Amino acid sequence: MNTKIIRHPEDNLRQPNQSQSALARGLAIMEWITAQDRAVSSAEAAEALALPRPTVHRMAQQLERQGFLQRVPGSKRFSGGSRLHSLSLAALSNSVVGAPRHAVLQALSEEIEETCNCTMLEGSHIVYFDRVEANWPYRIHLPVGTHVPLHCTASGKLFLALMPAVQRDRLLSTLSLTRYTELTITDRRQLENQLNHIKEQGIALDEGEYLAGLIALAIPILDLRNRICFAIAVHVPTARRSLEELWQYLPAMRRAAGKLSQLTNSEAESNAPGGTPRRRKK
Repeated sequence: MNTKIIRHPEDNLRQPNQSQSALARGLAIMEWITAQDRAVSSAEAAEALALPRPTVHRMAQQLERQGFLQRVPGSKRFSGGSRLHSLSLAALSNSVVGAPRHAVLQALSEEIEETCNCTMLEGSHIVYFDRVEANWPYRIHLPVGTHVPLHCTASGKLFLALMPAVQRDRLLSTLSLTRYTELTITDRRQLENQLNHIKEQGIALDEGEYLAGLIALAIPILDLRNRICFAIAVHVPTARRSLEELWQYLPAMRRAAGKLSQLTNSEAESNAPGGTPRRRKK
């Protein structure tokens, strides 16, 4: 049986030890905490990274004060902070680092002749971190860095649908389901039913729920653990395209998403520190 050695991010996060610099340990702690599907305690991080609990707790508190981590209110659990999210967005939006990704997005936009976006989850919103505008007189202006709601956008609903159930439930319990158009879903039960359907299909639509006259289609870009890390989305004015026509872009979007997933995972593997690689069946 053929096997391929693939470096897995979590394997590399278990390598720090007491001989490393404080900076290296702090980065490892932050990386491990933000790689989890839920908020975690410093004790859990200490165990996973084989570091003393007092050391990890002290560093987590320092990272919290600097805004790189945030604590779940009323608990001892940490997750990524706003400053870390801003840093991630800046890195993803960097024109040099993101050139290969932008080239894929550019090719997709030229193929389907529509505006294409890459989006990511940032707290309780979706943020656009890369975008290629179609050359049409009538366009919707949503530049890089724009934040949009979760409950009424294609990318937002896709992230909600594909995140762990506990994380989704926590987010939905805090979201204000604001009505933006007559089609916005403001009932939580109705939204959850739609999210379950999206999870089954792996495709999300915005049928004019955020901006009247704008429809959108979004599909996921997956990481090494088969989790959604980004989304690729296409949106068009209904004055130019129908929902049925939008569906025709799906094969091209899937090809682009596959390329973007490869790029993202190759970068994650090449940038990871040395560690014991994980074997995965080919």
